[in-house]
Amino acid sequence: MNSRIKKLSETDTDRIIEMAWEDRTPFDAIEMQFGVTEKDVIKIMRRNLKPKSWRKWRAHVQGRATKHRKKRNFAEGRHRSQMHRTITFNNLSKPKNKK
Repeated sequence: MNSRIKKLSETDTDRIIEMAWEDRTPFDAIEMQFGVTEKDVIKIMRRNLKPKSWRKWRAHVQGRATKHRKKRNFAEGRHRSQMHRTITFNNLSKPKNKK
């Protein structure tokens, strides 16, 4: 087993798993932050997920361009919906103060 994987704390491992599940977080970002390669992330996921979750994650990530920075076809890092401001200031989603 890789020594980089052995040195990870439980918190770091949890964060790597969380980042690996995120669609727009590339493996390069995980490597830059934690020093683990894509192969290491795969090993971490295999070891820490249930078999069904592991298969679901692999199917989800397989061939996904957004998980590889060089394959990403958008220039900016994050997507922000044009409806974001409308949703944020939506009065229906906020509780009203009744006096």
